[in-house]
Amino acid sequence: MAAVALTKDSFQQNVESGVTLVDFWAPWCGPCKMQLPIIEELSEEMGAQAKIAKINVDEEPELASQFGVMSIPTLILFKDGQPVDKMVGLKSKDDLKSKIEGQL
Repeated sequence: MAAVALTKDSFQQNVESGVTLVDFWAPWCGPCKMQLPIIEELSEEMGAQAKIAKINVDEEPELASQFGVMSIPTLILFKDGQPVDKMVGLKSKDDLKSKIEGQL
């Protein structure tokens, strides 16, 4: 299952239940390009346990500002619609997986 691209219209329904990791990124961001394959791989591994999503900050500036995203990549972990963890910068798959599993 690939990471889902979210917009302000689809955001709420995607994070409102369960655990969702959201990657805030942009196509011009070098570290984001390195983070993306990690996100996709994690999405495959987690399957139905947790949702993995991404938001292009150039296309969705309102969401980026709503969650105080100042630099990218920023990854925010949501549980039942509430942000529970915020990580800035490139993160390893193991780091992200253990944070997700801690919320399941």
